[in-house]
Amino acid sequence: MPSDQSDGSARSSAAKRLRPSGGYRTLHSFQVTTVIYDGTVSFCERFVDKRSRLVDQMTQAARSGRQNIAEGSRASATSSQTELRLINVARASLDELLLDFEDYLRQHGLPQWAKDSPEALAVRRVGQQLAKSDQSDQSNPPDQSALYRPWLAHKDPAVVANTLICLIHQANYLLDQQVRALEKEFVTKGGYSEQLAAARLAHRSAKDRPAPSSSPPSPPPCPVCGSLMAVRTAKKGPRAGNQFWGCTKYPACKGTKPV
Repeated sequence: MPSDQSDGSARSSAAKRLRPSGGYRTLHSFQVTTVIYDGTVSFCERFVDKRSRLVDQMTQAARSGRQNIAEGSRASATSSQTELRLINVARASLDELLLDFEDYLRQHGLPQWAKDSPEALAVRRVGQQLAKSDQSDQSNPPDQSALYRPWLAHKDPAVVANTLICLIHQANYLLDQQVRALEKEFVTKGGYSEQLAAARLAHRSAKDRPAPSSSPPSPPPCPVCGSLMAVRTAKKGPRAGNQFWGCTKYPACKGTKPV
């Protein structure tokens, strides 16, 4: 297990990146899809014939929904487009899984809960409470599986399937919000390559910018009369165009000093 010091170094290194990445375990969408994946595996083991291809199809769709959120989060450091694509793949996988559960209910003559039925509202209320709860301690997110266990461990397959349908709708809503946020960020800030180019231009501009000139030296006293001197420019003679210190009492005092 890595030490706290190494964890701190990793966080410090991540903070220096142009675009942050990772942190998917604290995403509400990832937490919900984890419950969906585990619930789907359990559902198939309990209620679907293990010889059926449906077992692999449903578990793979549930896994894809979860894994692509994680992959998209990791890819965010270097590619906005890859992140968006993977989030959309997760969304499509969950849509496929949603149809599988709806088909199961229909083909087995089991009722599907209406959107605003008391049963669906009860499941949805858990998600609303989680969204409103203080999750400032991101290192210790709540165990959502335990919160949904009364439904997911139910002996009636209709209750389990309908609960997972509710969770899939919840996850899809969260993913839609992520996609909108990513698209807005891409429009306003550009993708990784554009941000990298902007950072490079800013670095070059700062590097090429001339250093601020130092303040001019204080005028020295005249070596002849002790009065202050001023910078003057020779107008004629062999040193025409060159600057020199000349006494401010000129022409009464003709004292000079080289600059």
